[in-house]
Order: sequence, then structure tokens, then C-alpha cells
Amino acid sequence: MTATIPGTLTGEMLIAGTPVRGAGTEIRAFNPASGETLEPAYRHGDATHVDTACAAAAEAFAAYRSTTSEQRAQFLEAIAINIEAITDDLIARAVAESGLPQARITGEVGRTTGQLRLFASVLREGSWNGARIDTALPDRSPLPRPDLRQRYIPLGPVAVFSASNFPLAFSVAGGDTASALASGCPVVVKAHDAHPGTSELVARAITDAVATSGLPAGTFSLLFGSGPELGIALVTDPRIKAVGFTGSRSGGLALVAAAAARPEPIPVYAEMSSINPVFLLDGALNSRGAELGTAFVGSLTMGSGQFCTNPGLVIAVDGPGLDSFVAAAAEALAASPATPMLTPTISRNYTSGVESLSQEAELIVRGQAGSETCGQAALFTTDAASFLASDALQAEVFGASSLIVRCTDADDLRAVADGIEGQLTVTVHADESDLDAAAKLLPVLELKAGRILFGGWPTGVEVSHAMVHGGPFPATSDSRTTSVGSRAIERFLRPVCYQNVPTSLLPSAIADGNPDKLWRRIDGQLRQD
Repeated sequence: MTATIPGTLTGEMLIAGTPVRGAGTEIRAFNPASGETLEPAYRHGDATHVDTACAAAAEAFAAYRSTTSEQRAQFLEAIAINIEAITDDLIARAVAESGLPQARITGEVGRTTGQLRLFASVLREGSWNGARIDTALPDRSPLPRPDLRQRYIPLGPVAVFSASNFPLAFSVAGGDTASALASGCPVVVKAHDAHPGTSELVARAITDAVATSGLPAGTFSLLFGSGPELGIALVTDPRIKAVGFTGSRSGGLALVAAAAARPEPIPVYAEMSSINPVFLLDGALNSRGAELGTAFVGSLTMGSGQFCTNPGLVIAVDGPGLDSFVAAAAEALAASPATPMLTPTISRNYTSGVESLSQEAELIVRGQAGSETCGQAALFTTDAASFLASDALQAEVFGASSLIVRCTDADDLRAVADGIEGQLTVTVHADESDLDAAAKLLPVLELKAGRILFGGWPTGVEVSHAMVHGGPFPATSDSRTTSVGSRAIERFLRPVCYQNVPTSLLPSAIADGNPDKLWRRIDGQLRQD
């Protein structure tokens, strides 16, 4: 069965402003909720298209990086305005391609435009420049100090790989693209095959903003293609200087390996794998175990469990409070309907992951069954010793599946905390009586995750200045960074020191008189003069 979704779709890639039809494998979007395939057909690009896009990006780089912060801020805002102008068509297409509810996609439109405007504000505020000045000390003994000034400059063209689970916010105009464009880097996006129509609509919004902003056409390109072929060709192109990726551990590590093997290795900022442990401390369990169990299932099953911050692991000391939690969670999960997963492949992988878990842990309950493209939720349990002895129990199962680890005592719980891999998030539920135990646990958790939550649930990532969406390996390939929040811009910048450069040649961020009115660290002190 075939359906057509409103919107101006041509089935083409957009390379430096030019529509181009690929000649490779034909792909069509698939509606997992209805089982329909969607028009139009798209075709994968090849190494020739990668070469064209990267050449255009490299040619655009000099002019684009020379734009002012205000020019780039207005460009990002123009993209946001263009996306908002096609909201109805965009929501219709994204809902059809993902099977996600309209409310979720509507929120994603707002998050996507919000990220663009956040980085516009970052550009205008100016601290991203990292401006530092150590004034000359010609009379210093035994040696004089030269005039030293530092600022950040963009790395160069960036390759961005769209995610499957966020067709907008982690996709063509998502956080990686927004932060790279803000830094002054042209972007070449590899679209995800699961949502080609959504990708084309957003790419056209960006391409129009490039043109109306008077920027070089190579500032942005959109490609379709397979990861092992086009993706590796993109990462290994010598004109690409950094990579942003959100996806599987295997996919991320393949790109990291390819980038490291280049004659000039480049950074790959890959968000890959996380099971986001939740620690339930005794006081919280004993006072509200059942309430926590019900709320946990709400987070677990949200979006069919297809969030990178899904709570896939629960850790607690055995006792009546945990029994109450498990009973409430089992009741809520048994009533949870099976909901569409993003693609048939993701659905099959989820089913396989649940089957693997069932070989290692005890099944507590399954949610309601559905069609083969729907994910049937699952809840398992094991003991601490078994968990620590099995690498398989730490493997991410992308979907609404979670494992409860029953510990015998606080030492057991601490051992599990010590033994977990790097994570995007760790959540702690604690009452006042648990704060001493939480204080002992917190230093361990700081070494395990990029974000530590007390109360609430990890699904939902605020786009803000303080947010960290990253974490130790294997959550990401570089634990020093974040892919969400204003600090994401730092991934695509590098510092340059200017020593005794003539005043007339100094960039405005570090020029005398502070023409950009920035806060700058002058002789070690933050000042705005």
C-alpha cells in the first residue's frame, strides 16, 4: 500500500544548493503505524556525491568562518523561521515516517527551532570566543613576556549523521548541525533512511536560509547513502575536520576507527550506547515504592522506549520496598500497549535483544502484544552477582525493556555502581533518610555518567546552558563533550594564540578597545573593558 504525504518532496539530495538525484539503492520511507510505504522514492548517493559536497564545503569555509557572530546568529534564526513556516507539512511527514504521535513531533519541531535560537543567543553573548589576553611585560626579569592573545576558531567542514529516533531534533537541523554552523563550520549531513522526506523538507529550509543570508552555497549539503559506503567515504574525506554522530555503538565505533586511520585523524563525537541506571535507595522505596514503580513504567515505555536516555537498568537493595516497586511496575507494564517502533529493523533488533536478555535474566512481565512492527515491553530481574558476571546484561536493548538488579545490601549496591559502564545518565531516588548513603554513592556516579538526576526520570533532555548529554565510553566516544546545550559548540572549535601580532591585524574578539564588548580574561581576570 502506498500513501502520499503533503509537502514539496522531490526525492533528491541537496548538494550546495543544487537538487541531485542519487543513482544507488532505492529507498522509501515506511509508516510503522500503518504499514504503508511513502512516496517519493529516494536513491543513495555515492563517493562522487561525497566529493562534490565536501569540495563545496571546503570552498565555502573561508568565507563562512569570516562571517560575524551576528551574521551567523541571523542565519540560524532564518533556518528556524523557515522550519516554522512548514510546520504542518513537516509534522505530517515526520509522524508518517516515524509512527510517533503528533504531540511528540510537534514538541520536536519546537525543540529544533529552540536549539537554533539558543545558538544564536550564544553567538551574540560571545563567551564562546574564549578570549584571553596576557599583556606584554617588557620589563619582566629575567625575561620579558610577549603580548599573548587567544581565541577560538572553527575546525572546518563537519560531517553530521542523523539519528533514527529523533527525526528532527537529532537530525538534519538538530543539535550537531546547529552547533557546527554556529561555530563557523560548513556542514554535510548524511540523512537517516528512516525519514528521508522529513530530511528533505528540513534541508530545503536550511538551503533557502543559506541563499537568503548571502552565504556560500557549500555551507550546507544533504546526502543519502549507506553507512559502510557513503558514511565512511564522508568521514575519510580529507576536507572533513570533525564528525557528529548519534546512533548504535557498532556504527559509532566504525566511524571512530575510520577517522583515526586517516593520514590526518579527526575527532568523532559519537553518542552511542547507554542503559541509564536508576538507583532506588531504601528510604524512597519504603515510603513510595509503588508510586515509583508506576512512574518508572511511564518513562520506560515513552516513545516505545526509543530514547537514548531510556531507564534500562534499576538497582536497589532487596526488601519490602523493592517488592512494592516491582509489583506496581509489573501491573503497569502488563497493561502497556505495544506501540510502533521506528523501523522494521529496529523492531527486529529489539525482539532479538529481549530474547538475549531472557537467556541471562528472569522475565517478570511482558506488555501487551502487537503487530510485528510494534515493541512489546519487557521487564526482567537478576541478582547483583549475576549482573556483574555478565557483559550481556549491560548491553543496550533499544526499546521498552529494563532489568532490575536485586542487591543483598549497600555493599552489593556499591559494587554494582562500580561495575557499570559509562552512561549518559544515572538517576537516584532518595528521601531525607537516604542522603548519607547518597553522599557516598555520588562520587562513584560522577565517574560513570554525564548527567546525574535526583528524582524524576532520565527521559527528557532540557536544551539549556548547563545540560550535559554525553558521558564516559561507551555512552560517547569523548566524555569531555556534550551534544545538547550551549557547550556543544566547543566540539567544533580550537584555540589559537596570537603572539605580538600587530594591533591592526588582531581579530575583533581580542582587539584593543574590546569592540565586540566581550567578557575577556585579561591577565587572569575576567573583564569587559
